[in-house]
Amino acid sequence: MRVGLAVVAAATVVAAAISVPGGTSSGALDLTAAAEQDRSSSDVPHVDQPGTPPHSHHDPSTKNLISRAGFEEGTVDPTTAEQRKAATAYVERERALPDPTLTDVRAYPARTTVPQTRYAMAGACYTLQAPSGAYVVRDGASVALAEVRASAAARFYFKATRLGGYLLHTADGVLASSDGAIEIVAEPSRDADWTVNRRATGRFTFRTVEGAALTARRGDLVAGDRATGFRLQHATSRCSAYPEAGINIAGRPHGGVTSFQEVRGYVDAHTHGMAFEFLGGDVHCGRPWHTYGAPYALVDCPDHTLTQGNGAILESFLSGEPSHDPVGWPTFKDWPAPNSLTHEGTYYRWLERAWRGGQRLFVNLLVENNKMCQLYPIKHNSCDDMDSIRLQAKDMYEFQDYVDAQFGGPGLGFYRIVRTPFEARRVINAGKMAVVMGIETSIPFGCTFKEVLGKDQPACDVAEIDANLEEMHTLGVRQMELVNKFDNALSGVAGDSGEVGLFVNSANFLETASFWQMEHCEPADGESHDKNQTALPTLPEQDAIFGAIYALFGDAVALPQLPVYPPPAHCNKRGLTDLGKHLIRGLAKRHMIFDPDHMSVKARQASMDLIEEIDYPGVISSHSWSTPDTYPRIYRAGGFITPYAGDSTGFVDKWRRHVEWADPRYYWGIGFGADINGLGAQGDPRGSDVPNPVTYPFTGIGGVQVAKQRAGERVWDINVDGVAQYGLYPDWVEDLGLVADAQHAGDGAAIRDDMGRGTEAYLQMWERAVGIAPDSCRNPGLRRSVARVRSLVQPGMSTTEVMRRVGQPFRRLGRTYGVCAKTADDPRVMVRIVFDRTGHVVRVVAP
Repeated sequence: MRVGLAVVAAATVVAAAISVPGGTSSGALDLTAAAEQDRSSSDVPHVDQPGTPPHSHHDPSTKNLISRAGFEEGTVDPTTAEQRKAATAYVERERALPDPTLTDVRAYPARTTVPQTRYAMAGACYTLQAPSGAYVVRDGASVALAEVRASAAARFYFKATRLGGYLLHTADGVLASSDGAIEIVAEPSRDADWTVNRRATGRFTFRTVEGAALTARRGDLVAGDRATGFRLQHATSRCSAYPEAGINIAGRPHGGVTSFQEVRGYVDAHTHGMAFEFLGGDVHCGRPWHTYGAPYALVDCPDHTLTQGNGAILESFLSGEPSHDPVGWPTFKDWPAPNSLTHEGTYYRWLERAWRGGQRLFVNLLVENNKMCQLYPIKHNSCDDMDSIRLQAKDMYEFQDYVDAQFGGPGLGFYRIVRTPFEARRVINAGKMAVVMGIETSIPFGCTFKEVLGKDQPACDVAEIDANLEEMHTLGVRQMELVNKFDNALSGVAGDSGEVGLFVNSANFLETASFWQMEHCEPADGESHDKNQTALPTLPEQDAIFGAIYALFGDAVALPQLPVYPPPAHCNKRGLTDLGKHLIRGLAKRHMIFDPDHMSVKARQASMDLIEEIDYPGVISSHSWSTPDTYPRIYRAGGFITPYAGDSTGFVDKWRRHVEWADPRYYWGIGFGADINGLGAQGDPRGSDVPNPVTYPFTGIGGVQVAKQRAGERVWDINVDGVAQYGLYPDWVEDLGLVADAQHAGDGAAIRDDMGRGTEAYLQMWERAVGIAPDSCRNPGLRRSVARVRSLVQPGMSTTEVMRRVGQPFRRLGRTYGVCAKTADDPRVMVRIVFDRTGHVVRVVAP
């Protein structure tokens, strides 16, 4: 314990060394002031809504910038006014296209009086009847068998712990085995976690994880060796539900009228749902699920709890709050919150609420930073990037199983990991949420390097990259960044600025034996540069920082002084390496989606040169860590962009600018990158006293009614709480419309429409990445003759086979696809391809 407290104390010294003001008796360098000077140059002028309370757009204001990879110093757009006007007009035409017909689907399977599978009891109450006809009854904490009517039997709420596993909950506790007896205990444990199996007779057996069986023996109920088969019957009255976070959305989820039509729904292309495992597994507090539900998943870190919220060094440094209430469930006084970056934000019920509120595609990025993990003193997981990624991928499949368990069985949950755009479309049209697995890490595939005598020595080679790519593809990874916080053997990095930059640049040195090689640059647009560094003089006071690090971590750390950088703007001299080019080609070969975020400007420009050279459309900027010189190139390549979510007002500003970059050759839609759980700040509230707050309940996609979300004793309101956790993203989308409408009447409907089209835009980008040609209506050069289209499309073909023959359809409405063709007299004829309900061609219709 003394060692742990010493570590906390030393870490406090580190934080103090970073933020101590100038003019102290020690003469410490005023890093905070220097960083603030850098920040002031990054402000983006905008007018807040009337009545918006005073607030700061400083760090973490980068969440509201067009680019988080560099400061917004200029107003020069890389496109011309004529191009922006044409793009805006194109997007308006896109919004006017017919929308697909939606239907509603059941959120949960229909429940029968007698369950038909061992998974079907999840989330409902049942009575237990022994073969003798006696029912399980209660007398306080005791349980027994008695010859009573069903109405007098004990009712147990079945809380799924896993597929086929349950807690049998009552108002006083859970059913458990204890020293050969069966009784009600206050807390769940392995002795209360029952594996349930269904016999051919329709009766169910119960056995705890520890091996004790629920046994009816001579009219008594005991923990025996041989399990008795009990008859279960659904009971709707006098039952106490297990404590869980609410959803508070009325109405069924939306789906498609066919499995292959155009989809509607929101897309988040950048979030870290399994980040509870990263940085050694002890930095992040709470987790997205727990065998025993919310009271056990939504808890603070042990080191936070130990000090009553006063020893949370990283949380305090990132949030700016000196301490916090360590209690999570059920009060949630201080967290989750937009600036509480070490606490769980994607608990499964919050994800479920986002899905019920209209989200249909979710990219979960496996994340790690080996050096930060090594420096953090508390850990239980490996710090190796690839070990962590494999662990988090395993977690994703376990999480999918857990969600399935809550929804009544394998494949029935809303969280569906997908590997192709065609599978994703089927999942979304079935009313569920498609989940794409991705990677964002500093040292992918072990591709670090060491600078030795001015030359880089890579730690990986082509063969290792190929082997790792194959492994990750087999695992299910379909989206990937090359770099995150450190330069690596693939690419230079954009870096970080301010106090965070000082930490990360030092860690970059520990990893590579070199600091970021930032040099002065003057980009033509004034914006497209890397993160500006604090220009520090060479002063001995810098030793205060590194002296504290040395005191904390001992002789293993020996750092020189930080480099002295020239005046901004700054660009990293390190670009895209040959190994990086090979990896991008490998992604394209495997139809995986490449994300150039976090790369240095030099590397990102080279990567887009390569993307254009190989004509590969599978490219995305997922969370605004690219620069404005790149965004139009991504759209021109046929890619897709999801700006960092941030505050609703800031996101509306980004949306307006991205509309002006739209490419008329491709379907238009937009999404967001939440970066929640990735140490990224979420959207702050605009305030309840603004003239246009979100009014609850509001109507979401498919007509669902969205009320304020509740969990335990806490009620969240987007107007006063902001995006405190992931379940509030439907509320945030509603707020986007209100902000946009206040700026320009009618824009609220426009931004909601564009957000609703985001999932389709992602899927169409992904289709192009797997080899499907763009549609021939938006791309006249791809049009074939009507006769040729007729000859290519044969009865019985699947939708995928049709697209491989004639490209993406311009319209996908119900059972009909529409593609453009030409005749001698008409350069644009719409050919209709009609499918049966299973998605196989019935006929081709042309004028």
